[in-house]
Amino acid sequence: MKKLLIIPMLFACYMGMGQAIDSASIIGKSIKIGNLVVAQYDFPDKMNWKEAKATCASLGKGWRLPTRVELNTLYQNRAKIGGFTIGAYWSSNVYVFSSRYILLFFNGFYGISNKNSTFYVRAVRAI
Repeated sequence: MKKLLIIPMLFACYMGMGQAIDSASIIGKSIKIGNLVVAQYDFPDKMNWKEAKATCASLGKGWRLPTRVELNTLYQNRAKIGGFTIGAYWSSNVYVFSSRYILLFFNGFYGISNKNSTFYVRAVRAI
């Protein structure tokens, strides 16, 4: 009987290992760029695309991953927004079935990556 309880407990522990995020610590003093509201901070850890999408949505109504075009707007206004890492950020756009667009913040070029790779995330919402 004891062995049967171990498996569900391990599964519950595994499922609870995601980023426990206080939305205020990410949204902070949000920045408005055009018709877009940008969270002040990145999430603290890189994450895969599915986690990134769900974690942005968990911030509250309307928060999401930026589209490819919106992510480029963030890159163009990175000095005004602040806090970006020199690395790649997820966009919400699908390239093909298992690949998604990313934007490289060290040169402003788009890339394509498998949705299971891990990259940085900055949440946005429309006004």
